Amino acid sequence: MAEYVIAFNDEWVPAHTPEQLEEKGRAGRAVIAEMAAAGVFVFTNGGLDADTAVCSVTARDGEPVFTDGPYADTKEHLGGFCVIDVADDDAARMWAGRLAVALEWPQEVHRFPFPPEQPDEQKGND
Repeated sequence: MAEYVIAFNDEWVPAHTPEQLEEKGRAGRAVIAEMAAAGVFVFTNGGLDADTAVCSVTARDGEPVFTDGPYADTKEHLGGFCVIDVADDDAARMWAGRLAVALEWPQEVHRFPFPPEQPDEQKGND
């Protein structure tokens, strides 16, 4: 099994009324419930946009530098994501397709290149 993130960019989502967003939420949660029933669901979060950003962090001389942002002129913002644990790329594509149809906006699929690391106290406790 491999973990994938299915994500959408906030810029890809056209303006919606509150009622439309509620409808999209119900449709998206239905697909998430199917993921959970299939045993592939790991974690999800949505409703992210430029307004939810706390700060930007860069490094200068080995120290973190915190600034407000991202700024309004930034073109891309994570809108939401879902992490799944599935057998292969085809399964990840199928679930992303289900979300794209339910939400009616594009999704991206990224495979995590390495299995998740477990804290030392969890290793070997299978």
